[in-house]
Amino acid sequence: MKIYYAICILLVVCSCVKDKPQEPVKTAVSINADSKVLVVNEGNYGWGVGTISLYDPTSGAVIDKYDQQQNGGSTLGNVCQSITKFNNHYYIVINNSNKIVVVNSTDFVKTATINGFNSPQYILPITYNKAYVSDLYANSVQIVDLNTNTITASIPCLAGTERMALIYNKAFITNSNSNYCYVVNTATDMITDSIYIGPGGSSIEIDKNSKVWVLASGNSTTTQAGKLVRINPITLQIEQSLSFNTGDSPYKLCANKTHDTLYFLNNGVYQFPIAYNTLPTNPIINQGSKLYYGLGINPKDYSIYVADAIDYVQKSKVEIYKPNGTFITNFNAGIISNGFMFE
Repeated sequence: MKIYYAICILLVVCSCVKDKPQEPVKTAVSINADSKVLVVNEGNYGWGVGTISLYDPTSGAVIDKYDQQQNGGSTLGNVCQSITKFNNHYYIVINNSNKIVVVNSTDFVKTATINGFNSPQYILPITYNKAYVSDLYANSVQIVDLNTNTITASIPCLAGTERMALIYNKAFITNSNSNYCYVVNTATDMITDSIYIGPGGSSIEIDKNSKVWVLASGNSTTTQAGKLVRINPITLQIEQSLSFNTGDSPYKLCANKTHDTLYFLNNGVYQFPIAYNTLPTNPIINQGSKLYYGLGINPKDYSIYVADAIDYVQKSKVEIYKPNGTFITNFNAGIISNGFMFE
């Protein structure tokens, strides 16, 4: 319970002075709840603090700054980029503070900090003991020992590495500064190939047929259009390449539970069944005057979560929609919400 509420209760008991009416206390949300959503809030670059919000879809209750509540007010740092669950822990990547914060998945209490990065973006578990960490500014992908929570080696690669995916002992690594998706042999920790996908590769998914989909946002300076590319992970050949219109900026590719439908942002939320041969022309959810920044699909009910960053200063508004794009509800999260972890 917040100190403010504790003091108010004490005054009610010990004083005859009438207190101000208190704001109703929201229903508590347990980290062990059967259904919960963690919201990643970046915080303002350079001066803000990243946070994790906890949302209970059943009750609609929200715990703001849940990370701080569970850790005595200790903050994560700046900027909160991503969160990944593995080995009964959450790995929270804090890029501008150059670290990864490790917390228990049961109570969200901090257990370790992995230091020594330049500007980490995402973590990809490779084995029970090893993970790769992409980096915005380092000319390498870092290799982390998950037992000791230390950086043990690195894989040389052009700076700008982003999201990654693992299949058939290969790590596919996107790069926002490159026209290529890089392929790493996870046994040797070496880049063995690169696949031309176009500029601005940043997000990646694996579908139900074990095919790799990479979304490249394009390059507005050179007027190169973005692309959605399907890669055969065995042959490393491009099986399908769909081009967006010049001026489009597609990003935040994600998949539903059955991995037969992809979603992405492009001034709205678009839905793309993997069997389709053409890109959708109309969004399933219109953005309007909002600023959509984060996207996720809840595997429990296929509902669509999209975060409106508003103006990058005030708290984001997270909107929830049915799979057909019908609005359900919304709630306030932290500043600049960029992603979700569904439990």
